[in-house]
Amino acid sequence: MHPRFRKPLVVLAVLGAWPAALLAASAAFEALSSQDAAGGLRAALSRGVDVAVAQLGANNGFLNDPKVAIPLPPALDKADRALRMVGMSGEADGLRVTMNHAAEQAVAQAKPIFKQALQHMSLADAKGILSGGDGAATAYFRRATSAQLSAKFKPVVAAQTAKLGLAARYNEYAGKAAQFGLLSSQDANLNDYVTAKALDGLFSRIADEEHQIRTDPMGQASSLIKKVFGSL
Repeated sequence: MHPRFRKPLVVLAVLGAWPAALLAASAAFEALSSQDAAGGLRAALSRGVDVAVAQLGANNGFLNDPKVAIPLPPALDKADRALRMVGMSGEADGLRVTMNHAAEQAVAQAKPIFKQALQHMSLADAKGILSGGDGAATAYFRRATSAQLSAKFKPVVAAQTAKLGLAARYNEYAGKAAQFGLLSSQDANLNDYVTAKALDGLFSRIADEEHQIRTDPMGQASSLIKKVFGSL
């Protein structure tokens, strides 16, 4: 066969194989019972939550991870003048360490809230997450737990930032900066800022765990997790 015609035929052959592959994957997925689908998903996500909380809730769990370490709010991190404005030029490092320790202690409180979300997960939720692709489980957790986690985290964060006695002073000056558009309203409150960043870090780590489970289902310890995610 002339080489000019060989490549199009190969492409057509590959495209022709896609419907069969998709049908096989769909059939395997639909063959799962609802109980298996929900059970495997809960087992996988429970494991992912355990790993994420253990990593970030450990000593220096945030500080030692560049991906989730919490920086000073942008206006303070980037502008020495802003640091001097709030009287924190010599205390910035201490504030950064305290913020990250506050986040790790807050995250340690998260597990019961995630477990409750798993218990209330419907069969429709489970099927939607399994067929929704990478990130679907993390998105479900965000919808189901963000409000509770934020309410749980804030008192823990506030207790830690209060130790430096900086939160009230920061909020006073940052609030004025926000009025002039120099800071976002969220960044104008230190405890709100740390709480939001702690949540972002936690969901980022859960997303990593979800990706690992979907990428390598056969590497999971649970046979039910292998069965459910291996069918996708």
